[in-house]
Amino acid sequence: MLDANNTALVIIDVQGKLAQIMADKDALFSNVETMVKGAAILDLPTLWVEQLPDKLGGTIAEISDNLPNKEPIVKNTFSAYQTAEFVSALEATGCKNVLVVGIEAHICVYQTVMNLLDAGYGVEVITDAVSSRNVQNKTIALNKMQQAGAQLSCTEMVLFELQAVAQGERFKQILKIIK
Repeated sequence: MLDANNTALVIIDVQGKLAQIMADKDALFSNVETMVKGAAILDLPTLWVEQLPDKLGGTIAEISDNLPNKEPIVKNTFSAYQTAEFVSALEATGCKNVLVVGIEAHICVYQTVMNLLDAGYGVEVITDAVSSRNVQNKTIALNKMQQAGAQLSCTEMVLFELQAVAQGERFKQILKIIK
């Protein structure tokens, strides 16, 4: 079971025109936004990366508007874990479990997840909050990540798992964002 005291959220490259051509983009955007809001409610550290934003554009407003006190970590590597600033920021959280959302599932998400697993992190890929331009590419990526040891989850499942009890103010807040 995941523990909110030992889990971070990583948002990968949901930016610019690329985000607009993802399969099931409306569900993707909604679920990533819900994960960002849920992470804030649960006090999870959140790391946010962008791939070459000067070329691909910035993170979509549905996400960046919900990260008012954070700045993205800029990268040019497909794997966020190949960027020293990301590795340092993740280590600084002290978390050993990582929830991963973003695009594209078969490139940047996949390579980041593989590196996180190699580094000894517990990784959960939030399947309804990752996408690729082609659904088949997403499916192949999810299969490979799971075979390598990543856990697969979905937005509601992981937020309720982290909440653990059906009471309190956090629970009420999570119910509001799930609706």
